[in-house]
Order: sequence, then C-alpha cells, then structure tokens
Amino acid sequence: MSFADLGLSDKVLQAVTAAGYTEPTPIQAQAIPHVLARRDVLGIAQTGTGKTAAFTLPMLTMLETGRARARMPRTLILEPTRELAAQVVENFERYGTNHKLNVALIIGGVSFADQDAKLTRGTDVLIATPGRLLDHFERGKLLLTGVELLVIDEADRMLDMGFIPDIERIVKMVPFTRQTLFFSATMPPEIERLADMFLHNPQRVEVARPASTAATIVQRLVATGSEGHEKRDRLRQLIRGEAELNNGLIFCNRKRDVAQLQKSLASHGFNVAALHGDMDQRARTIALDGFRSGEVPLLVASDVAARGLDIPAVSHVFNFDVPHHPEDYVHRIGRTGRAGRAGHAFTLVGRGDDRSLQAIEALIGQPIPWLDGDLSALPEDDAEGEGRTRHRGRGARSGESARRSRGGRGTGEARSTSGRRNAPERARAAEAEATPAREAPSREAPSREDNPVASAPSRQRPERGSERGRHRRDEEDGETPVGLGAHVPAFLLRPAIVKKRK
Repeated sequence: MSFADLGLSDKVLQAVTAAGYTEPTPIQAQAIPHVLARRDVLGIAQTGTGKTAAFTLPMLTMLETGRARARMPRTLILEPTRELAAQVVENFERYGTNHKLNVALIIGGVSFADQDAKLTRGTDVLIATPGRLLDHFERGKLLLTGVELLVIDEADRMLDMGFIPDIERIVKMVPFTRQTLFFSATMPPEIERLADMFLHNPQRVEVARPASTAATIVQRLVATGSEGHEKRDRLRQLIRGEAELNNGLIFCNRKRDVAQLQKSLASHGFNVAALHGDMDQRARTIALDGFRSGEVPLLVASDVAARGLDIPAVSHVFNFDVPHHPEDYVHRIGRTGRAGRAGHAFTLVGRGDDRSLQAIEALIGQPIPWLDGDLSALPEDDAEGEGRTRHRGRGARSGESARRSRGGRGTGEARSTSGRRNAPERARAAEAEATPAREAPSREAPSREDNPVASAPSRQRPERGSERGRHRRDEEDGETPVGLGAHVPAFLLRPAIVKKRK
C-alpha cells in the first residue's frame, strides 16, 4: 500500500514524496482513511510508529477548504509537553509546504503578546499545551466554538502529568459535533474511561499490543551498587565500552539528579547536555537542538524527553534510574530503535529496584536479560556495605553529624546515640541521667529557715542549656502549673501596707 491509496490530496502527496516517504506505517495506513471519513479514531500503537503523521496528513487534506476567523481556530491539537508541541509544528511545516495555513504554537515560556498576535490573525491549526491554552481562554483572547477537529495526543502522558481535569474542561468548550482523534501508546483503564467519555462510536486502530517494545531494541539490565558514585562510575564504563554508540539519551527519575549527572559526566570529559522541566524554554530548545544536530552526543534528561520526541537516529538509551512507572520504561527505550533501526537500551538496577523491575517485565510480557550477571554477581563487600547502610539509616548518620556539630555540649551525647528515638524516649533518658543531680543537695544553698522564699515548695532551677532544662516540660509528671505555679516571687510575700484615711 502507498500513500496514494489512502485518499490524501495531491498537495499532501507531493510533500510526502519530497520528504522521502513511500509507504505508510501500519498506524498511518489504518487511521488515515477513518480520519478522512470524519470518524472518531482511537489509535493505539507503540512509540516510534508514526502516530503524528497519522493525524497531520489527513488534517492538511481536510483544511484545504475553508478559512479561519480571528481568535477561532479550526482545529486544536493538545500535547502534554512543549517539546512535543514544537515537534508537531515541524510536521506541519514539513508536510504543509504546498499549503497556506496559519499554524499557531501556544506553550509556556513564550511571550503572551506574540501568541495573541497569531490568534488575532486567525488560526487554522492551533497546537497547545493545556495550561497555556486555558490561560488565553480565561483572558478572553480565544474562542473554541469553531473547532472542527480535536486531537488529544499522548493521552497516557496527560494522565501522568495531571492534565486530565484540564482536558475535561477543554473538551466541554469545543462543539459537541467536533471530530475527535485520541492517540496513546499505552491504554490503562483510566485512559479507556476517558476515551469512552470523549469519543462517539470511535474506530479503534491498534497495530501493536499496548505497552509492547520494539523488536529492534536490544535490552539489557546492568547490576550496580546503590550509591551514587558507583552508579555514575558504572554508567561511564558502559558509555566507553559501547563501540557502536553514536549518541545516547540518559534518563533520571528526578530533575536534580539530571543536573548532578550532567555535571559529573562533563567533569570526566564527556560532551553532554541536560534537559528537564525546570529549565527555561530557551535552554531546553538549545539542548534539544544540539542533541538532534549531533553537536552534543549525550543528553541527560528527565521523562520530559521520554514521550513522542522524534529523534530517529538515537543509537542508545541508558536508564540511570529504574522508572517508577512501568509505562515510562516503554517510552524511554522507545527513543531508540525507531523506523526499523537497531537500538540498545541499558538499565542500571540496584538492590532496591526489585519491585519496579518486576512491574516492568510484567508489563512488557518478557524478562529482560542481564549484562555480566545479575545482582548476585556484585562483590560481597558491596552487598555488606549496602546492608550496613540500610541498617544504620538516616537517623544514625544524622546523630553522628549532630554530635560532631555540638561537640559534646551539655548531655547531647546521650541524644546522638539514639538518633531514631522519639520525644518520650529522649525525655525518659534525660530524666534517668538527671535524677542523681536532682537528689544531691546543693552545698551553697541557704537553709529553708533562713530564706522564707526558698521554704515554699519549688524545684531547683536547672542550668541554662542543660539537657534537664530542655526536657523539663516532658519530665514533669504532676499537674500542669497554673499562673506562677509553686514558685512565688519574694516581692509578693511582703506584707501589704495600707494607709488609714484621716
């Protein structure tokens, strides 16, 4: 089957031929005819199969007739991240060279005024992230009553990022008679519920088992210690040992680990960039463009780069951290092995990653082979060291640091040796140590007969800064004193002098 058999217009076919494509992918061959027939489509396919072109090409054919009005876009495409939205714009620029369509990109990190100017001129295709789209709508700069076609791309990623309430609100703003295209790489039960809510008698197009990985990817697990320096050292060994490595994506679970790992690799002589959600849009664009052009062969990224980014020549993917959600593993390694190319995916696994690894293997339906042995192949001293680290925990380490910082001041030594004690336990320990001092009489204290104030029932005032003073409130077993308590100041014990009136 060729693109000419799908019902696309001549202008689109010319652009596709100029781009070098001759045969459509399975998702394109099955979805495009239904989109041109004005039917709702639920598309399910693994990442890297051409889902973006599956709705871009028919949209260009359908938009050849008609004209956009100011602030009323004709079509709306929702994307979870700025990078995916910018990538869809590139697809329209590539395949829409023979069309005179106004395409607007509405994402965060860009001036509102520039985006508002594009909306004022009239927009045939509006590509947006949900948050910025709602900002324009709430400012009264946008109307969605003229939307004829709505595309919700990477729906599972929308769910993970918490955009579903925004999506539900946006869907209520567009006309009920619109055509809806719903694409996702995985189909958890929550996404199926949303598809039933948004789509009307949809045509289900499924070209691969949900959450399956491409057969062109060689997957391996790498056993490593749980300490950060051990993982970084093992990653450097992997990178240097791969002779076929042209470029590689390195994924971390946390944004701060992305910056730390990028600095570590750069200090060891690697040409590497970082990409995560806390970076400003200009820095993110520079990092991604440098990786795409080959100027920067290594890119350390969070899951913001795991979904839908079309970088076809990625040779390797390294999971520095095992992803918490098994679906993220499918998307991460899907950045390599695209369009029939061979790819390699390595995942660094520590002793605490067993549960996440089992969830991943259960999702993809196959075990992942180990490279150079599993976790049992780690040295015994490494296993014992990790066991001691887990046994001591953060409490012991914090107790040691607290003891060093205080330098043995007061009775802090007893507190530091029990870093995980709660407040009652610390109070009982302090009371036990303070009991002898409380029972011993003071040598210099005056007798009760000589001091009428001291004859009143009271407690001896502890020294400032002592442990007994800090835990006095917890040590007292009697009733809570009211007012001044048992201690009466001396001036209150003086007899009152009342002058008689003449």
